[in-house]
Amino acid sequence: MKSLLGFCLIVWLANVAVAQTDLVQVRDEASLRAALPTLTTGTILRIAPGEYPGGHDVKDVANLTIEAADPDKPPHFKGGSYAWHFSGCSGLKLRHLRASGQSHNGFNLDDGGRADRPMQNVRLEHLDISDIGPKGNFDGLKCSGLDDVTIRNCTIEGWGGQAIDFVGCHRVVVSECRFTGKPSHSQASGVQCKGGSEDVTIENCRFVNAGQRPINAGGSTGLAYFRPAGAKYEARRILIRKNEISGSLCACAFTGVEGAEFSDNTILFPEKWIFRILQETTEPGFVPCRNVLIENNAIVFRRSEVSVEVNIGAKTAPETFRFAKNRWFAEDRPDRSRPQLPTNETDGTYGRDPRVKK
Repeated sequence: MKSLLGFCLIVWLANVAVAQTDLVQVRDEASLRAALPTLTTGTILRIAPGEYPGGHDVKDVANLTIEAADPDKPPHFKGGSYAWHFSGCSGLKLRHLRASGQSHNGFNLDDGGRADRPMQNVRLEHLDISDIGPKGNFDGLKCSGLDDVTIRNCTIEGWGGQAIDFVGCHRVVVSECRFTGKPSHSQASGVQCKGGSEDVTIENCRFVNAGQRPINAGGSTGLAYFRPAGAKYEARRILIRKNEISGSLCACAFTGVEGAEFSDNTILFPEKWIFRILQETTEPGFVPCRNVLIENNAIVFRRSEVSVEVNIGAKTAPETFRFAKNRWFAEDRPDRSRPQLPTNETDGTYGRDPRVKK
């Protein structure tokens, strides 16, 4: 019995030693730079409060965790072309980090150009990203060739291109995030999924003046960047639900998407249109933008700003869009709340303020 207990103690101590070896404490810029070349599979990099420069690269390190030592005082990565760039780091977890003032992207995550080897099982939580760009196609989070991604409780404020740009990403959940544009920045989109992206869920988020297209379900991608190669859609199976979207030229653009659902969202005061149906990739064989359900949304707008509810571009299939149970309210002209839609709506309501509880 004693020998058995002794053996168990040895195993326990060995496991503790391994766990201690995997934990790397960063106190300042010097210790961060010293730690980066030593990262191995399973490392936990725990970073003390303070300011750090941007420009950190990590490649092909699996199951890496980078997190704040004190979640209430996240380390702040300031300036540089980017804050962090991760390539081929499957199993990556980022928690309680702050980045601002990067001239290109805040955080860049990709498959290193190896389209047959996606970066998998990524989890990003409590990231605070601001003042990226400020002009041009520069993103808060740039994600290319990622599978099985969860992004929760992140805040992005002020960017040039997209707050989050997904290119060829699959099985993604973006939840409980906030995206706020700034007049000093050239925000194009809040969340964009394109380049063969599929099975993307955007839920319980808030978009405030988050670019010309707060949500761009689809987009325009060079053929060499599609994942998988040969995909004939910009995006498919996109679920957008339970978000609040205020301001911007429209609430959502469906751009070369093959199948999407936009449901249970609240739209407040879009500035020109409510929805857009577009086709920006027109290479041979690409499907037209089609098969979208828009259901059970609360839509409040001003008729003085919105004269065309749905902007329909060429080479699309608006006849495949379905509208049901939406609640439309033109605040300045309740009598003109009924929209002109590309197909007949089922069980819609018009002219009653959906913000007023019965």
